[in-house]
Amino acid sequence: MSFILCMTVLGVLLMLLALTSSYLRWLPVTTSAVCLAFGVGIGPLGLDLMKLDIRTAYDWLERLTEVAVLFSLFNTGIKLRLPFSGKAWSAAYLLAGPVMLLTILGTCLAAHYLLGISWGISLLLGAMLSPTDPVLAGLVQVNNAQDFDRVRFGLSGEAGMNDGTAFPFVIFALAFLGMQGSNFDWVQGWLLRTIVWGVPVGLLLGYGLGRGVGHLMIYLRIKNSDSTSSPNDFLALALIAMAYVIAEGLGAFGFLSVFAAGLGLRQAEAQVTQSELPSEHVAKPVLGHMHNDPEAATATTDELSDTQLAAGVMMGDMLAFGGLVERSMEVLLITLLGAALSLYWDWRAIGLGLALFCIIRPVSVWLLVSRRLLNVPQKALVSWFGIRGIGTLYYLCYALAHGLPEAAVQTTIGLTLSVVALSILLHGVSIQPLLERYERSNAVNRDD
Repeated sequence: MSFILCMTVLGVLLMLLALTSSYLRWLPVTTSAVCLAFGVGIGPLGLDLMKLDIRTAYDWLERLTEVAVLFSLFNTGIKLRLPFSGKAWSAAYLLAGPVMLLTILGTCLAAHYLLGISWGISLLLGAMLSPTDPVLAGLVQVNNAQDFDRVRFGLSGEAGMNDGTAFPFVIFALAFLGMQGSNFDWVQGWLLRTIVWGVPVGLLLGYGLGRGVGHLMIYLRIKNSDSTSSPNDFLALALIAMAYVIAEGLGAFGFLSVFAAGLGLRQAEAQVTQSELPSEHVAKPVLGHMHNDPEAATATTDELSDTQLAAGVMMGDMLAFGGLVERSMEVLLITLLGAALSLYWDWRAIGLGLALFCIIRPVSVWLLVSRRLLNVPQKALVSWFGIRGIGTLYYLCYALAHGLPEAAVQTTIGLTLSVVALSILLHGVSIQPLLERYERSNAVNRDD
């Protein structure tokens, strides 16, 4: 499959989505579900215009999924403005840590005992399928930096952190598969490199870099009277690249570093402006180059402080740029997934997927997240909205490139792609009606 063909498919699909957006918005399906169906339609099961074999395409597909996840993680980080003392953060920590670990264990047990898969491959499947996806979960994440709803915030924080915290267990599973005999001496080295070093260093490095760059750029733009013309998309690209490369160079996890960089940048904006209202909400409606309603502006250009103007333009431009890249990558990758399904569809994934979505994830949430953090309706939503997607595809390509035994390749690819496709369909159909019901309930409670 050529690069030209990929770009042709992307262009045609983006045009179709743009032309039909006014119709699609009223349907109870997500864009991802539409892209998946489009991919199946142009694949071998449909018009046979495209055929994607993951076995031969995993090298470039790994990089493509990696870029998509990096942009999504950064974009998620700069939307989270709640102070770290907020209870919604506690829910995010639990979802990205203990809940994810229990999900890995449950998925591993289900794959082994229900499907008869070996322990090593079952563990790898658990690690790859456990993290929720930052790219496809856009509809259930925070709408903006002022959105502190505990369901949305918890899911956003979880998606930002667990793509990095799942990585150590993917590495563990691959090492376990390549183990000779019963020698477990490597476990201590894995623990030190990944859990003790890789996770905390990635978070601290990215956060410090993002916060430092945020303070520096706002200061320089005020000093040089250049608040509105600086290339903020370049700054976003530079920060993503620096956070990722430095973390990987130090043996830490780049995904966590990029998420933390976005988070640090947002915290720098909050500290500098000293305002409860995100700076882009103040500056952008006034400047007139964002989706906000100009009538919602809380100030005029003359009334904006230099700090609010510099920070608002910077954050708003980064959010717009990151969102554009994120959506474009989502469209392309989910279409490619649809085109690959005919070669790798595995009917056993229905049982594994339903066990993961309907039993393992909900039980993990209900056992480990207290009612003080999430009430019963909120826990029910968080239990269901464990969307799997592009992060899982990245881990699959990573496994193929790093020693996955040939005998296990077909099973691993088939179950992984099929479970992700099921998640896109089941969650895609249910997200909009469930969220609308939740929002109506919240509105009624506020009125009362």
